[in-house]
Amino acid sequence: MSDLVPADTTEDVRTRGAGVSRQVAVLPVGSFEQHGAYLPLATDTLVACAVAREIAGAYPVHLLPPVTISCSHEHAAWPGTVSISSVTLHAVVRDIAASLRRSGVDALVVVNGHGGNYVLGNVVQESSARGERMALFPAAEDWEAARERAGVVTSLLTDMHAGEIETSVLLHAHPEMLRPGYETSDFVADDRRHLLTLGMSGYTDSGVIGRPSLGSAEKGKELLASLADSFGAYFSMLTSEAWSPRGAGAGTGA
Repeated sequence: MSDLVPADTTEDVRTRGAGVSRQVAVLPVGSFEQHGAYLPLATDTLVACAVAREIAGAYPVHLLPPVTISCSHEHAAWPGTVSISSVTLHAVVRDIAASLRRSGVDALVVVNGHGGNYVLGNVVQESSARGERMALFPAAEDWEAARERAGVVTSLLTDMHAGEIETSVLLHAHPEMLRPGYETSDFVADDRRHLLTLGMSGYTDSGVIGRPSLGSAEKGKELLASLADSFGAYFSMLTSEAWSPRGAGAGTGA
């Protein structure tokens, strides 16, 4: 678990910053919520950190430690789930971005590992409208490209929670964190139109919606490699001297 916290010293950051024309920070945002009986409560944080580490291995970015508790209210029916309000998460990310700018890092990419963190889209839109360099990653298009490259069978609609993608990423990045049972826990509930009202418990007894039995370490490796490739467009956009809020919005699928 030590790889969840960057090992940089202040001199490492100084050296990296001196070698780039514009510094970009990467902030993983996860959650602490149920993921069935076989994946840990910290799954979304582990996934976000795995994506962020893959990015940091390919681009000269300033990797930040994760935000580990976020907006998981739809999972409140299960023991162990902890949430903060969307207002709090909004304020935390804004404060981090402001602190970075004061230290000379004026671009921030939020790597979101939890689909319920809807407010992060608002943070990025509002920041971009103020002329600040910020992006949200990965977009649905990035996940779709990764799914196709990795040979993930389940659609993004069906693979909603604790399914093929999350199981695959953990089988690759943190196999020691999985418990037995993912091989027999498939459950599909594609029509979730009342999710915001009913929460997850309105659609699943186990907490799973997806096909974890199809997960594999090889798929997890390819998912992360594809996302690192997709990040290149975000990095180029945020470091471009021709950057504009309109260009930033286009790059994040706004």
